[in-house]
Amino acid sequence: MIRSELVQQLVADNPDMTIKDIESIVSTFFDEITAQLAANGRVELRGFGAFSTRARDARTGRNPRTGELVDVDAKRVPYFKPGKEIRARLNM
Repeated sequence: MIRSELVQQLVADNPDMTIKDIESIVSTFFDEITAQLAANGRVELRGFGAFSTRARDARTGRNPRTGELVDVDAKRVPYFKPGKEIRARLNM
C-alpha cells in the first residue's frame, strides 16, 4: 500500500471527512514520526510496533560499476520492530 492508497482507504472509512483533512492528518502523522527519529528518539505504537534508528559505522565500500573502493560515511538508518500483536496476526 502506498500513501495515496492509504488516504483513499481512510476517505472511504470516514465519509464525513474531506480528502484534504485526511491528507493533512496522514502528513502530520508521518512528519511527527520523522521528526522524532531525526531527534534520535523512538516512536512506539502499542500493538503495532516501534520505530527507532540504528547507527551504521563508516566503512569502505565498492562501486559496483567500476569496482573502485569508496569511503562510506557513518550514518543512522531507520529501524522498525513489529509489536507482539502484529507478529501474531501475520503468523496465524
